[in-house]
Amino acid sequence: MKRSRDRAASELFAALYPRLVGWCRRLVDDDETAHEIASEAFTRLWARWTSVEEPRGFLYVTAANLVRDHWRKVQRERRAMRRATTEAAVRPHTEQSDPSVRLLVQSLPERLRVPILLHYYADMPIREVSVLTGRKEGTVKADLHAARELLRVHLRRSLDPTL
Repeated sequence: MKRSRDRAASELFAALYPRLVGWCRRLVDDDETAHEIASEAFTRLWARWTSVEEPRGFLYVTAANLVRDHWRKVQRERRAMRRATTEAAVRPHTEQSDPSVRLLVQSLPERLRVPILLHYYADMPIREVSVLTGRKEGTVKADLHAARELLRVHLRRSLDPTL
């Protein structure tokens, strides 16, 4: 029993770890952090191995939460650095004008951000996003549409502040 459990976990790790790391890498823009997040997601999966019905989904949702925590930490560090330096206080260019899609996705409300991360960054079909988030497929589609519209508006504003 334990041997088959270990083998199943090993096979899952071999199959999913590289892709999960790549997904995290695109979100955090750092190899080491991506590996840390993916490893932590697998560690949390292993701790709940017998009670998790959908390991792949568990891994991606856990990783998405860890990425969100990482983004928050980075934001706190950036704010602290801005406060600590007088140069940042007089600089007219703010981070809000950065058209980076990653920053825009990060700024979305969680209700919209999670489906975007799972569908577009983890390449999960809407049906799977629906199951993982506990929302109906129509709701997921509506959330994806709303998120795309918000991203479009934010991107336009960041490129042309006169809008």
